[in-house]
Amino acid sequence: MTDLLRTPDRRACERCGRVEHSDDGVWRADRLGELYCIHEWDIDGAFVPIEGETAATAEQY
Repeated sequence: MTDLLRTPDRRACERCGRVEHSDDGVWRADRLGELYCIHEWDIDGAFVPIEGETAATAEQY
């Protein structure tokens, strides 16, 4: 099996506008949002975390 697990490299909060990028596995803020926000990240079903044979098979269905 030649699957590769991917992680997002950027995310944004849909509630307060906070934007972060991944830097060697650590999330760093590009733009700050609200201090007490319970963040709702914009990563949804459109992001496919698996790249490779399994992902290609899943896209057929």
